Amino acid sequence: MGIVSAREALVAAEDAGLDLVKISPNANPPVCKIMNYGKYLFEMNKKAKEAKKNQKITEIKEVWLSMTIDVGDLNVKAKQTQKFLAAGNKVKVSIRMRGRQMAHQSIGIEVMQRFFELVKEFGTIEKQPLTEGRNIWMMLAPVKA
Repeated sequence: MGIVSAREALVAAEDAGLDLVKISPNANPPVCKIMNYGKYLFEMNKKAKEAKKNQKITEIKEVWLSMTIDVGDLNVKAKQTQKFLAAGNKVKVSIRMRGRQMAHQSIGIEVMQRFFELVKEFGTIEKQPLTEGRNIWMMLAPVKA
């Protein structure tokens, strides 16, 4: 419509049965738009819901191992981790060291490496095995297809 006074714009909006919405009130002159504001809000909420529905939320699952874990138990944990990674979740693999195990942290890191060899086709190491206090942990991320 070009530059018109605020009264003329309000009258034009009322005649059309719509609302006068200030788009940029700090501009000189202020920029306004004649629109159905209720319909506009409805469309914006609908778009926000659709975007939220299509959003993939990655969870962090955790798997606990032991420094003295046997082959069968390690395979069971590996299968569970493969399911988590196939579903697109990240996996935190942890080992808690007890007592004298603190003196042999290298054994825990070897267990982590053996575990990763079992699940490497489903995931990649996002964070290398790290010793933090009594825990050794690493983060696995799913392989991108």
